[in-house]
Amino acid sequence: MLNSKHGSISRATVDRLPLYFRTLRLIRSEGSEIVSSEELGRRIGVTPEQIRKDLASFGAFGKKGVGYHVAELVNNISQILGLDRKWNIAIIGVGHLGWALANYRNFASLGFHLAALFDQNPAIVGQLINGVDVLSVADLETTITSRNIQIGVIAVPAGEAQAVADRLVAAGVHGIWNFAPVRIRVPDDVQIVSEDLSVGLSTLSYHLRRQVP
Repeated sequence: MLNSKHGSISRATVDRLPLYFRTLRLIRSEGSEIVSSEELGRRIGVTPEQIRKDLASFGAFGKKGVGYHVAELVNNISQILGLDRKWNIAIIGVGHLGWALANYRNFASLGFHLAALFDQNPAIVGQLINGVDVLSVADLETTITSRNIQIGVIAVPAGEAQAVADRLVAAGVHGIWNFAPVRIRVPDDVQIVSEDLSVGLSTLSYHLRRQVP
């Protein structure tokens, strides 16, 4: 459970909020001003009851028999997720994955600003990617401080990930998005989210093996 000013919020509820936010933004782009919990649930694959329960954890949204005002709910969820402010991020490791992340266009629309890129390969250092210079990892600590970077994205090989995380934490980073296929240990006051692509593909393979002859 997560503790907040709204009380204890379950991890599952928090994990669904980005799905609500993404879907509501799509609905807004379609020109709809009102959406029901039934329609929102149909698009996401969540029951209307669960949606109402999740949103009630953070306040009173929508009106019975009317639905939710899309623009208002987008703004409210944006504030809950902290997407109403700008977060400076740095990507460490500009291989194939790091390069793809550096060129991800939706970062800016979500309030994330790509402030720095780092790599240890002299052939990559100095390149310009999406308007950002690739710096040497030797400059990591000073750049994290001078550019007020709050989030570090780790896209280095597994054997280097913990050392990079330690340096990020020591430099004052508050959140880490880890793409290295290894468990990283950080202090309790540092938030970490890990994305292991092999786990997702292996899970998909498991289900396909039982479905596809």
